Amino acid sequence: MKKNQFDTQCVHEGQLKDEQYKGAISPLYMATAYSYEETDRYPRYFNTPNQLGLAKKIAALEGAEEGLIFGSGMAAISTALLAYLHKGDHVVLQNDLYGGTTNLVVEHFNKYGIEYAFADSLAPASFEAKIQSNTKVIYVETPSNPLMKIVDLNSIAALAKKHQLISMIDNTFSSPVNQNPIAFGIDIVLHSATKYLGGHSDILAGAVACSAAHMERIFSIAKSLGGNLSDISAWLLERSIKTLAIRVKQQNENALALAHFLENHTLISKVYYPGLPSHPDHALAKQQMQGFTGMMSFEVADGLDRASFEKNLTIIQPVVSLAGVESTITIPAITSHKLLSAEARAKQGITDNLVRFSVGIESLEDLKRDLDNALKNASHES
Repeated sequence: MKKNQFDTQCVHEGQLKDEQYKGAISPLYMATAYSYEETDRYPRYFNTPNQLGLAKKIAALEGAEEGLIFGSGMAAISTALLAYLHKGDHVVLQNDLYGGTTNLVVEHFNKYGIEYAFADSLAPASFEAKIQSNTKVIYVETPSNPLMKIVDLNSIAALAKKHQLISMIDNTFSSPVNQNPIAFGIDIVLHSATKYLGGHSDILAGAVACSAAHMERIFSIAKSLGGNLSDISAWLLERSIKTLAIRVKQQNENALALAHFLENHTLISKVYYPGLPSHPDHALAKQQMQGFTGMMSFEVADGLDRASFEKNLTIIQPVVSLAGVESTITIPAITSHKLLSAEARAKQGITDNLVRFSVGIESLEDLKRDLDNALKNASHES
């Protein structure tokens, strides 16, 4: 039987059948207690009907054999890493990651006896230079948060296989619409499902997609750590993913147009967006992405009051998360990467003037006008 196309999978894959009333959507099963005589079903084991249906949908979208749904992106990330890293093991990581991931590694791995090293650059040779005899995992994130750097997935997958390592990727910024890392040979795909998969700024969740063999190992620790997702959140997330394809495609379109607009704006000094020909990784992004995402970052011109710029926005909202249908901004130095030291942020290129921009599905002309007005008003007030 021919597999359904991606847009159809978003709507129908993993949907539960309402056998009693024949409703058009998945029924919601809220029970936390099930008969032990017929099943070992229990929410902490990730196997309630709504959890299983949602996991099947996400696995299908990533081209994976299995999926697992967590209570947050960090629950998914930490569980996957701890499934493969034990005392005495070593992990090589990309040098610019989501701040929460970096904080997990830097602040907590030492007390578990887990060693780590950050690659000096995104070049495969830089990752290989950090590999030791006890290295078990290579971990990347592309596009990266917040500077939108692109990692060569084919090369990372090949490097991992060469050294018999497990490769993991945070695919949050891309979403399955724009990038499917398993097709490039990556072993384990991670998501903060709070972001594009949820898409409405009202669900906290995480996800893992991988082979059945890898999932068996991840599940063995996941059920003990207890990072499962409630059934009502699973139901809401399954509903939200039905519109994932159309949401993200519109966000891609808006973001590309706005990146060009901002790049040519006199009050913006730099734009970070892989869809721009000026982006150093543009050619690579074209090779491994179907779309360039709705995420970008930009730096306001020196001397412009960044706080005034934020205050003068009327449509775009300053919030701490991203990837909702509404356009939002945040300042990485005081939000996503505030746990890093000023020195660590500077090393990654994260300045106090850097603005992370999550583009929504609003009218493109309205978003342009909002940005232009806020920049010009901030310039007058500076």
